[in-house]
Amino acid sequence: MKKKLRKILFVINNRANYARIKSVLIECNKIKNIKVEIVAASSAVLNKYGDLPQIIKKDGLKINYKVYSAVEGENLTSMAKSTSLLMSELSTIFENSRPDIVFTIADRYETVAAALAASYMNIFVAHSQGGEVTGSIDENVRHCVSKLSHLHFPSTKKSFENLIKLGEEKKRVFMTGCPSIDLIKKKNLNLNKNFFKSNKGLGDNINHKEKYIVVLQHPNTLEYGQGIYQINQTIDAVKKLKTQIVWLWPNNDAGSNYMTKALRIFREKNKNKNKFCFFKNFVPEDYLKLISNSSCLVGNSSSFLREGSFLGVPSVCIGTRQAGREHGDNVVFANYNSKDIYSKIIFQISKKKFKTRKIFGDGKAGKKIANILSKFKLDLNKKLNY
Repeated sequence: MKKKLRKILFVINNRANYARIKSVLIECNKIKNIKVEIVAASSAVLNKYGDLPQIIKKDGLKINYKVYSAVEGENLTSMAKSTSLLMSELSTIFENSRPDIVFTIADRYETVAAALAASYMNIFVAHSQGGEVTGSIDENVRHCVSKLSHLHFPSTKKSFENLIKLGEEKKRVFMTGCPSIDLIKKKNLNLNKNFFKSNKGLGDNINHKEKYIVVLQHPNTLEYGQGIYQINQTIDAVKKLKTQIVWLWPNNDAGSNYMTKALRIFREKNKNKNKFCFFKNFVPEDYLKLISNSSCLVGNSSSFLREGSFLGVPSVCIGTRQAGREHGDNVVFANYNSKDIYSKIIFQISKKKFKTRKIFGDGKAGKKIANILSKFKLDLNKKLNY
């Protein structure tokens, strides 16, 4: 008997979202009874955060809908308004598309907009990366989305157990691992001589044969107003180093405008002093190459703990944004203090790569998730399960 066609609408909000769902999209496209549609929203459609639509197109995938929902301001009010605007726009898209499943990813404010809109429209919601523990507003959003979702794909054993403790039915929770690990398993991660030039950074030329450090620090919305101080502490620590520095632009969470202002001021003052180069973004595979070949990762990106633990790259995680998240031996934590950050970086630079830790999966998540999506019974009657 021929299986009924199942339409799945994936909501992608930024580069990290795409990296952590790409293998699922590719595997879903291979299954005859699945039709994939993609919504690109928020910073995913803003050029200042990189040309993600072009990256998706090059990967042989199609964006079916674009949503311009990011309200200018990068403050707490603009985040709330962006969420409400995206929810409104997505409800129209869901009405026109009529998907069987809406797939939403991780823990950003855009994620809860997708889950809320779909839930009120009686659309089955699938969610990846639920059950994880971290700092910032992401913690609350993640658990909120888990309660709105009907099907869960946690990345770790512990997050699987946390979802069960939250009252989710065990039959709806599948410990698949994180799809971003799939990309590591499938790619050659060596750098070529044109790697940095082709990614068009702004600043000094980076020699791929010499040691370099990657810095990526986002604002913590629960510490709104402290961003300038926090990023300046990192700047003061990093500028003492003699190593090449590859600095990536922060995301569009509340407070990012203060951080980017501080980085622009530093960039202008630091010309011809140290080897610094600033980048908007990297395609998922290039980002993995970047961090895999670095001497140390500095900042507060979840990728340092997730992909970084699998790659075994020494990392210094600053502040509270990732407080409580699972990680490997490659990660040490630092306070918002330049001396502490500097000493931790020096300590980590002295290390070579750590052993691979498969906390977030073994590189087979995409196929597992696609197969479950193709046949799971779409039951909307979810109840608290204790």
